[in-house]
Amino acid sequence: MPCEPTATLLSRAARTRSAVGAFNIVHLETAEGLARAAEAAHSPLILQISENCVAFHGGLEPLARATAAIAARSSAPLALHLDHAEDIDLALEAVDLGFGSVMYDGAKLAYTENVANTRRVVDYAHAAGTIVEAELGEIGGKDGAHAPGVRTDPDEAERFVEETGVDALAVAVGSSHAMTDRSATLDFALIERLRDAVPVPLVLHGSSGVSDRDLQTAVASGIAKVNVSTHLTNVFTRRVRETLASDVRLVDSRKYIAPARDAMSMEAARLLRVLSGAPLD
Repeated sequence: MPCEPTATLLSRAARTRSAVGAFNIVHLETAEGLARAAEAAHSPLILQISENCVAFHGGLEPLARATAAIAARSSAPLALHLDHAEDIDLALEAVDLGFGSVMYDGAKLAYTENVANTRRVVDYAHAAGTIVEAELGEIGGKDGAHAPGVRTDPDEAERFVEETGVDALAVAVGSSHAMTDRSATLDFALIERLRDAVPVPLVLHGSSGVSDRDLQTAVASGIAKVNVSTHLTNVFTRRVRETLASDVRLVDSRKYIAPARDAMSMEAARLLRVLSGAPLD
């Protein structure tokens, strides 16, 4: 599948001291909207398909091939990434399909089991030219992610990267998945310590809950990849509700999906400009 290599986008982010956005696809319309966002922002973008999304669609290959086709015809540099795969076989399937990167998520496992499983994925992926992201430290529900004990330890992170050979590391620094408000409090000092401790790009998950200003500070502190899903899904869904409420006779799904796709695309383009370091309003 002819997409931009994820490694190329991460290297470019490191050179320019910016971060590459990694936004989640839910269905084909979101893939189309995200590609248009990258084109509008003149920015690279990583298109992510999560394990949950795969379960919804009943398999990885159809959506992956459709997304790759969208990426291939786009004028923007677009990479394809498997997000939060707890199933090793799914991660290996993504490698076989030509994904530029896969995330194996063994964060719920004991440390030694996480290392062993991650190493298995890394060995398989590297043989095919695919890079691997892994996670260390829980990035879970809001309360847990903000608890003092739920953070990635720099010393453990350094050891984990050395033992697994991963190419990027998702770290727990105060953000949380599925937040519907942007009130997360990030530990920027910890991000800097992690940046200095590990030789691979750092990834911020749960970025939907992080303000624009804090996103830019996180990037300046050392974050190289910023994952966003819930925030953009909220924009999409809100526009669907507004469109349906404005015309109770509306039955053609294209007529309420298209405005939602456009609204999400505009917000995704705005976020990409934020990550590039554009001045905030």
